[in-house]
Amino acid sequence: MVRRPLASALIALACVAVPLLGCRKHKNTGPASTGSNQSGSSSSPTAFARNETLYVGGRQWGEPSNFNPLAGWQDWPVNSMNLIYETLVMYNPVEGKLVPLLAESWDVKGDSVSFTINKAAKWNDGKPVTGEDVKYTFDLGKQFASLLMSPLWTGKYITDVKLTDPQTVTFTLDATKKNALPVLDAAVEIRIVPKHVIEPMMTAAGNNIDEFLKNKMDKELVGSGPYKLLTYSSEKIVTQRDDNYWGNAVFFGGKLAAPKFVTHPIFKSNDHFSVGLQQGNVDTSASFLPRIQEKKNVKAWYDKAPYFVSATIPMLWPNVLQAPLDDVHLRRAMAFSINYTDIRELAVSGYSDPLESGMILPFDKLENKYFSAEDAKQFGASRYEVEAAKAELKTGGYTSVFKDGELVEMKDKSGKKVPTITIKSPTGWTDWESIVKIVVKSMRAAGIDAREKFVDASLFWGDLYTADFDVIMFTPTAPPSPSTPWRRFDVVLSGAEWAPKGEKRYKNLGRFNNPKGPGYIARIDELLNEIPRIKDEAELVKAYRELNLIFMKNQPTLPLVYRADQFYEFTEQAWKGFPTAANPFLPPQMPGDRLGTRILWHLTPAGGK
Repeated sequence: MVRRPLASALIALACVAVPLLGCRKHKNTGPASTGSNQSGSSSSPTAFARNETLYVGGRQWGEPSNFNPLAGWQDWPVNSMNLIYETLVMYNPVEGKLVPLLAESWDVKGDSVSFTINKAAKWNDGKPVTGEDVKYTFDLGKQFASLLMSPLWTGKYITDVKLTDPQTVTFTLDATKKNALPVLDAAVEIRIVPKHVIEPMMTAAGNNIDEFLKNKMDKELVGSGPYKLLTYSSEKIVTQRDDNYWGNAVFFGGKLAAPKFVTHPIFKSNDHFSVGLQQGNVDTSASFLPRIQEKKNVKAWYDKAPYFVSATIPMLWPNVLQAPLDDVHLRRAMAFSINYTDIRELAVSGYSDPLESGMILPFDKLENKYFSAEDAKQFGASRYEVEAAKAELKTGGYTSVFKDGELVEMKDKSGKKVPTITIKSPTGWTDWESIVKIVVKSMRAAGIDAREKFVDASLFWGDLYTADFDVIMFTPTAPPSPSTPWRRFDVVLSGAEWAPKGEKRYKNLGRFNNPKGPGYIARIDELLNEIPRIKDEAELVKAYRELNLIFMKNQPTLPLVYRADQFYEFTEQAWKGFPTAANPFLPPQMPGDRLGTRILWHLTPAGGK
């Protein structure tokens, strides 16, 4: 997943249970026919030299069906930023700095943010990447509210995107907000698309985004990144290095990325990737491996606990549009009922510090100054207190009916049976499955009628963004970004882009705090607007404390555990040169994803060939 993009019956014979290129002996030759970004069912020979092929995992769950860069969720490698489609800049979470990519420079002012595109940047069809491509990409978000770049417009953070010159794009900030943070985040996360390719396709689709998104774009992808889509099937997706990649000369002195092929085998659970890593058939993965210290040959960022860098907070998102989840007493009862220790120790193998209430990482060197332990103790509900959960249920008028120690049903204050609350999570993300099972067990013990509901990942993403769930598990703002922790609050609490069920949105997934509904808390949006403009550190601490307090009192989501934004694991049986905490020349990110893409130029075959 990744993320989110995840925890863990081991498959003893992985090569038999799930076909995997790496399980076969490879000839020291490339494929007999590489084609030209053609998809297919592996009808052509597919013998890849092991010292030319990097196998990655954890980013593809299920059979590939969509490589459209404008879709809400795409298959690998499109869902990994910067391997095929690139962003304007990258973010280094180790140093807290922006890094050039398509944009060679940027300028943040009080009323605008500008990016200057590198004149060397080219699409893989030879045409230059220009400011017009960037403007076109972001203007699509103004036209279609379902696209990932639309929050800049629907959230009223920008009022215009214009070309200052052919290579310079300027985003005009909304005069009332003057908030540059969402623009910087978008520059890190939005894949720039080629106008000369996408615009004719959009015209052919009648300028109808739903019709356009039916095109899975699995042939002749025109990207600016270092690899091209070569072939795919239900077993694997293969990309091939573009030896004419523009970045080779700009960033690497003319050097090519080391692997000629980057391949993602397709498995249905993290366990398969675990076996693959230990056997050396997978080189690096973002999948969850329980008890990594027991995994032969597998390494992580740290060589001892906690092994990974915690940067995110997986949460349960109640759909507050429907009863009884619109009741704060029930939501707080749910929070009090969860056994967080079992989640941390059993579901995520101890890869986390103990959870504190609220949405601020209390251990992070950039965030901990905003955390108030006093407020968390007095107002927080993210701690395992069954009696407190029962007290909240009683205050809300709920009655739990047990028989022989097992929960039978829950009734509301009118005596009517409350429908069972289902908690949705993707099948195969085994740590998430473990977390949800622990949550369900402890909620039912406290008298809350909840059940797990595991669904295919392709269904999960559609349901997530349209609020088709009772409760759903999701990690907000998984990638660290220039705006953390403001963005975490914004994604969870903002009423600016509130939408009813059925309309696709990428923020406030639980539809909390409807600006036009009863009980609207205007102070939330006021604080979200004020914080990016506050310069005084003491005032900033005060504002974040107030915002975190509002969150704890209303419990619109249920934080569960601290987690790495990506489980970064690797083995050096076939390739060497991965960054670690002892040698942090790049952050703990997958080769082929975000700034981690640059790892590809640092790798060398373990055999020295």
